[in-house]
Formats: sequence, C-alpha cells, structure tokens
Amino acid sequence: MKLVFMGTPDFAVVTLKALVAAGHEIAAVYAQPPRPAGRGQSVRPSPVQDYAAAQGFRVRTPLSLKSAAEQKSFADLKPDAAVVVAYGLLLPQAVLEAPRFGCFNVHASLLPRWRGAAPIQRAIMAGDAESGVTIMRMELGLDTGPMLKVGRLPITPETTASSLHDELAGLGAKLMLEVLKQPEDAGTPQPTEGVTYAKKIDKAETRIDFTKPAGEVRNHIHGLSPFPGAWCVLADSRVKILKAQAVDQVRDDALTFACGSGAIKFLLLQREGKAVMDAATFLRGFPLAPETKPA
Repeated sequence: MKLVFMGTPDFAVVTLKALVAAGHEIAAVYAQPPRPAGRGQSVRPSPVQDYAAAQGFRVRTPLSLKSAAEQKSFADLKPDAAVVVAYGLLLPQAVLEAPRFGCFNVHASLLPRWRGAAPIQRAIMAGDAESGVTIMRMELGLDTGPMLKVGRLPITPETTASSLHDELAGLGAKLMLEVLKQPEDAGTPQPTEGVTYAKKIDKAETRIDFTKPAGEVRNHIHGLSPFPGAWCVLADSRVKILKAQAVDQVRDDALTFACGSGAIKFLLLQREGKAVMDAATFLRGFPLAPETKPA
C-alpha cells in the first residue's frame, strides 16, 4: 500500500521499520518538529525524523495541520492509508478523510481504558494487571475510534514503563501489519463503559510518597522508570529510584524502607549526575547511616 506515516518517538520507529520491511511504499513521514532535548537543550530531530531521513524518505514536520495549505499538501500525496503512532498532533477531519482507506492508529492501551498521552505509565501506576495495544480507525475524538485489533500483555511486579514500552511497540507493529491486510474493515465500536484518561505525567507527581502501601509505591516507581523517574531524598541527596520490590517488612537492609503498609526495597538507583547503579554498587559509593529515612 501507499502509506503516509505519522509518528515521533522511539515507540513509533518500530512500526515504521515494520512497514518498510513488509514492502509498503512510504509516500511521506510526518513527525513533530525538532525540539530542545538533553542537558544542553540542543535542538534535535525526533527518533522518527532521524530514521526517516536516514532512509531517504520525504519528511515533513509541521507545527500544525490546521491550515488549508497543510491539509492540501497531505491530500496531494494520495495515500491509500495513514498509519499514526504517538504522533502528538490531532488530525483535522480533512486529514482523516484524505486517505483512501482512512487513518489507522497504534494506541498503547486496552481501549477505552487509558485514552490519551501516557497510557503505558498510567497502567502500571494504577496497578493494572494487564496492558496491551489497540489498533483503531481514527476519528475526531481523542482515541475514540472503532477497534480493529487488540493485543494483550500482562503487567507483573517486575514490569517497568521501559520494558512494557518495548513489548508494546513490537506488538503494535505486528498488529498494524495485520490490519493493513484488510484495510476496509470497519472495526468494532469501543465500549461506553470503562473509559479512563491517561493524562500527561506531571513532574509534580514524581516524588515518592512513603505513606502509601508498598505495592502502590512500587507501581509508582516502575510506572515512571526510566523517565521522568520517581525520586526521594536520601541523606540530603536527590535520588531517582528506577526499580524496587515490595516486601513485608524492613529487615537489616540499608535500602529497605517502611511504607504505609509493608516496605519497599530499592534495587536500581541513580543520584543526580551519576550512572544508574544496583543497590550494592550504590551503597559502596554512598553509604547510609542505619537511621537514614527517605523523604
């Protein structure tokens, strides 16, 4: 098929690569414009733009698709379909209607649960038992379109946003290839029950609250790992916690701390400006007094 691909982060690159490998023609790639990133805040292209440019694809990075000129430019590509993965811009009706078969989206949740910006993180933080990918036919509403394919994955006590991200990216690419084999499928309307919204992660919610039960603290840590990272203060230093284990009680362990119920054992940590370390390595370079409590 002749496709327009629309996506921005690493998560989207996986599907774009799968489309290329399957032999689809990529008429153009749309991505968010380059933005400041990293410590130096230098302006960098997105992962999708990087990959697409390296492959020699036509790349477009408009700030918006609202103008008549942008919509005409899109329609002039005459695509059979558009594949959209974490693009970051709402598609106007004129764009949705331009492709012959419409626009298909990879969404990293079991819709209608976790519509919106941060479905992977929110599923883990909420303690969901499973997550997944929904391929939907796009319409004007926020992640409201009919469902074409659904794939499920368990969320375990070891699952982090990073590990789930990678699994869902691969699953989404696989399901999208299946959907494109039957692009005329109308799909199934989403249930009206069970709608939730995955709002964007706010830095204000990243600090660990040790008054909560240990399982909730672990879910909070894992849902924010590796970015932006849940954190606390240990011995006057701000420390990100990237992996943890909920345990019954505090034992003779310098990195196990009481919670509202149970206790949390830190497994992977990162001090500001330092590399990620396991617990033993962290304590060798940053010994803690026995009475140390996190804040």
